[in-house]
Amino acid sequence: MGLGHYLSLAAILFGIGFFGALTRRNAIGLLMSIELMFNSVNINLVAFNRYITPSDFTGQVFAVFTIVIAAAEVTVGLAIVLLIYRNFRDVFVDNINLMKW
Repeated sequence: MGLGHYLSLAAILFGIGFFGALTRRNAIGLLMSIELMFNSVNINLVAFNRYITPSDFTGQVFAVFTIVIAAAEVTVGLAIVLLIYRNFRDVFVDNINLMKW
């Protein structure tokens, strides 16, 4: 497998995640779409590191950093979704107008 295969996979995953982020109305589905986009970025980081500078670990380090940031983002996002569910009994983002003036 070459670099083009990894880039194609990452582009497809990013496209699916971007489409999901634009079309999903469920907050859980929205978080999952954002995670899919993060994972496509991780594939790109590791693939570029493997084929451009195979002796360094820069891509892997950035991928681990992105995974940690994504885990923190999901933790905060799920806490917000649980709080919204307790108050509104659904998690559809169209029905949430709490921060609107």
